[in-house]
Amino acid sequence: MAKRKSLMGLMAGVVATGALLAMSLGVQAQAATEAPTPTAIPSMDLGTGGTHISLWDGLTGSDGSTLDSMLSEFVKENPDISITDEEIDWNTFYAKLQAAFVAGNPPDMFIFHVSEIPVFASLGLLQSTDDLYDDHGGPLPAKDYADPAWSAITYDGSRYGVLLDNHGYSTWINTDLYKAAGLDPTKEPTSYADIVSTMQKLTIDKNGKNAADPAFDPNNVVQWGFAPDWLHYYFETVMFQNGGTVISADGKTATINSAQNVKSLQSQLDLIYKYHVEPPFAGFDSWGSFAAGKLATIDTGTWFLNEAKSTGRNFMAWPVLQMGANPGVLFNGHVMQEPATISGDNKSAVDKIMEWVSNHDDLWAASGQVPARISLRDGLDPAKFVSNTVIGKSFQEYGHMYPVTPTELDIANAEDPDLSAAFANTMTAQAALDDANTRIQQILDRAASS
Repeated sequence: MAKRKSLMGLMAGVVATGALLAMSLGVQAQAATEAPTPTAIPSMDLGTGGTHISLWDGLTGSDGSTLDSMLSEFVKENPDISITDEEIDWNTFYAKLQAAFVAGNPPDMFIFHVSEIPVFASLGLLQSTDDLYDDHGGPLPAKDYADPAWSAITYDGSRYGVLLDNHGYSTWINTDLYKAAGLDPTKEPTSYADIVSTMQKLTIDKNGKNAADPAFDPNNVVQWGFAPDWLHYYFETVMFQNGGTVISADGKTATINSAQNVKSLQSQLDLIYKYHVEPPFAGFDSWGSFAAGKLATIDTGTWFLNEAKSTGRNFMAWPVLQMGANPGVLFNGHVMQEPATISGDNKSAVDKIMEWVSNHDDLWAASGQVPARISLRDGLDPAKFVSNTVIGKSFQEYGHMYPVTPTELDIANAEDPDLSAAFANTMTAQAALDDANTRIQQILDRAASS
């Protein structure tokens, strides 16, 4: 899909821009009016410089504190610049960002996922950053960024943004609970059957019986063996392990209800409703339960590192559990962006911020994320940055990214309600994915005809 450069001529007209965004973003544009508005958005004011930069990001996890620490150092070194960093939950972030573009008042800088570049670049809303890289005369070394996320910041022949990291799904364990169950925390289960057996030993009822015991009471569990924290990442990770996809390689056909995808989803549901080693997803606080010592294993992301440290629990990070036939993991990248309308001192300041953060990408490793800069990533002390090293290798060896399509946000919106229904046991795996497939195909057909 070619970049619609004509949109920039409409940016001064709020009504016209809003109409175009609504047509182009389809389902997601509607979600912008329906998404709940947080009662408060965590905001951090940094520095007192006269050139003020508004920054939005979705780093509401423990990684956000690392970014603010880095930006605090930046404004000390650049006292003429001040920054207000607003951390917005990802469930709200994209709707809020789209609404800001419709109103003609986007933030000066924002951080989102590499997979969303086609959504916004196809509408001409992003500033090309080709001039920031040394192969176009800029200061940043283009060959020092890790693929495949690096290649994915290019859309329609132009680069958009500065890649911050590679991040994605992984597994974190409470090593004390593993040892108490007679398990070696250095040995990750290597198959679905092994995962079930391991999690049965780690799931304990109020009478001290584990889930493998015939006398186990699944209605009175006091310690869970396993829980994920993000259904989208969780499902698609196992989907990739079984060779599944959401859409075809040419972007024309929905494929989410394939046999291997139904198998993937059913294997996940069985952990809840057949083996009773995972709690129903709705209403369960996986992070809080891990912190309380009531959850032995959590599938979450690289962003969990600071949270794991804060719990005071003894923990270890693994590559994501392999439930499917082959290794596989869904991963993405955070990328720093600026709107196409930015200019003057604010553009110069944002360029300086992005350059500084990228050149200090090793500091970002403290968040648990894997630095995008190869030289800085490879320079990390593996003894100090164990999780970054171990999990980062999995992304490079068998990681999968979202499909590059301007409809990615719409597709995710179509998929998520059906996944939630399946995990709530109100739809079968087949019915849930059939429904998602129908809606995703409608999105693809609408995009093809626009």
